[in-house]
Amino acid sequence: MELARPSAEDAGTCTARETTALRRFAEDVRVGLGSSPKHLPCVYLYDARGSELFDRITRLPEYYLTQAESEIIEAHAARIADAARGPIHVVELGSGTSAKTVALLEALVDANGSAIYRPIDVCADVLRASAEVLTEAVPGVTVKPIRARYIEGLERVDADGEVLLLWLGSSIGNLERDRAAQFLSRLRGRLSPGDRLLIGFDLVKDVGVLAAAYNDSSGVTAEFNLNLLRRINRELGGDFELERFRHIAHWNPDHRRIEMYLESLEDQRVTILNPGLTVEFSCGERVHTENSHKYTLGGIAALAEDAGLEIEERWLDSRKYFSLHSLRVPGL
Repeated sequence: MELARPSAEDAGTCTARETTALRRFAEDVRVGLGSSPKHLPCVYLYDARGSELFDRITRLPEYYLTQAESEIIEAHAARIADAARGPIHVVELGSGTSAKTVALLEALVDANGSAIYRPIDVCADVLRASAEVLTEAVPGVTVKPIRARYIEGLERVDADGEVLLLWLGSSIGNLERDRAAQFLSRLRGRLSPGDRLLIGFDLVKDVGVLAAAYNDSSGVTAEFNLNLLRRINRELGGDFELERFRHIAHWNPDHRRIEMYLESLEDQRVTILNPGLTVEFSCGERVHTENSHKYTLGGIAALAEDAGLEIEERWLDSRKYFSLHSLRVPGL
């Protein structure tokens, strides 16, 4: 496997992007904590520490999502690869450790002799580590990491062949239903006819199973959520005391989603140097940090239709907890 190395020019551009990212972070914190109700974008959960904690979450017995999706990929990787026509560019949104992608990359190399893998993630440390692991794990794949948010990263992909866009882990569940359709339409607009999207959807199921996945007995999800406050302290000069907040996750049946919050355990005041903000919290007040929407198969079909995508195939795990859908950009 070839691992692309950044040039001096790329390094300078990376520094500029980091500065821009920090400004965006400060502005999003200013807006979110100045709103009523308070909220923070879930993308900021994934700094290096947050990504490490999330990787631990995916290996917890309660967190069925990764287990179910990995089962599907391992069972059907060869079939997915067989649908590819010649050399293929695999682009993954929010790639993280890329652990689930290994089986698919192996199948693509077996089918086509080679593949180009463009993992897109906001955490440079995770991209670097996962690229090094893949270098050893899958000979025949060229890894070209992109540190960026989803659309920005996709715009930097210069594919000269078919694209297989991966969006795994039910990350689409972080978006409201209307926004999910709009975002899929934006993805379709940046792809070519015949390109495919492989997307994981978590399905509606027993509330006890859902609740346990986001309130694990080891407390890792709580640490993951609270790490967002630690990140604000470190990067923006905040003075949050983490022991004065707690993690909350509950099922909202009306919207078919798990909602995650950070709840203040007392009346308190927090100062954040950048962007120069003082925030008042009352006891019991919550900061919304993430949604995880759950889908029905009918809801997925409607979503694909609204986004102008064709369902090529779908697969379920053995417990029918999770679905992996192959969606095709029409036109060929």
